[in-house]
Amino acid sequence: MGERTSWADKRAEVMGRPGAGAAYEAARLRFELGEAVRHRREELGLTQAQLAERAGLQQPAIARFEAGGTMPTIPMLERLAEALEVRLSVQFQPVRKAS
Repeated sequence: MGERTSWADKRAEVMGRPGAGAAYEAARLRFELGEAVRHRREELGLTQAQLAERAGLQQPAIARFEAGGTMPTIPMLERLAEALEVRLSVQFQPVRKAS
């Protein structure tokens, strides 16, 4: 029988492929944005349908967004921010290099 590969080794192998780091970061960003929208929606006591109506979207679009399934445009983020009664803030931050 062959030797089993650990998750850390497998992840390092996958992340070493061209473009993998960018895809990982895009997925992380989609997830974090969706999570932030869901938290704020729940703070306001809104359903996905109510948020969709406020933002001029359909409920399935809100569900996909909250699940991290779509990369939003700035105009979409502005609509969501207004519907969620928050101010949109976009920032550039230095990239931390792993040593």
